[in-house]
Amino acid sequence: MVTYNTGKVVIISVTDGFLAKSLMGKLEAEHIRAEFSRADIREIKSHIEEMELVVLFMSEELAAMPETLVYLKDLIQDKQPGVILIGEEDQYNAFTKLIPEESVTQWFRRPLDIDKLSKTIRDFISANSGENRRKTVLIVDDDITYMHTVYEWLRDHYRVGMAANGVQAISYLAKNKADLVLLDYEMPIVNGPQVYSMLKSESETGEIPVMFLTGHSDRESVMSAVDLKPVDYLLKTIDKPTLLKKLSDFFEKG
Repeated sequence: MVTYNTGKVVIISVTDGFLAKSLMGKLEAEHIRAEFSRADIREIKSHIEEMELVVLFMSEELAAMPETLVYLKDLIQDKQPGVILIGEEDQYNAFTKLIPEESVTQWFRRPLDIDKLSKTIRDFISANSGENRRKTVLIVDDDITYMHTVYEWLRDHYRVGMAANGVQAISYLAKNKADLVLLDYEMPIVNGPQVYSMLKSESETGEIPVMFLTGHSDRESVMSAVDLKPVDYLLKTIDKPTLLKKLSDFFEKG
């Protein structure tokens, strides 16, 4: 049995045709972890754990499967894997109306150059494995506008998840690994300290580092946050370069 130290490639197609089978064979020969899934929501769900890259064979049949397309859109936004699209220009244009074009790692037109595609996959997996693996940061904040601002700041450097409250955060972490949580201190109903306590009480999430985000800089508010012993606390007035440096310094120390 081969042991892999990398995330896996999930190849998705309406049918397991010649090209998909050929690609699977090439990747297996190069000891790249790969799994095939038909474009069926239930089947795709069974392959998403540890997914690092999606290779999607676009087709007219897939274009006529709106539920699957919406699921793929949500999956890519949630898991943020690399995405390689294979198909014609009109298919590419249609799919990139669903997901941001910047989420697409590369697009291959037909006729497909299998050797070039397998090299692209090999290079991507090599660049995103081990120490090169992009860290995952979960932002938890009920201020949707602020959360999306931070998301845009971080998305080019990290995988970024978003949760608008503690329940969503717990749900996200039940399905995804995170290397850091940026947690709003002042949320309604279930506030930051309560969410922090929930995370620390569970074995699956207890070791995840947490940085508090706070809009208050007075000594009492700061000390209340510090007393909980997060790895850091950040004022919401922080700018993009300072935040990126804070996170970079944190991960380098880790």
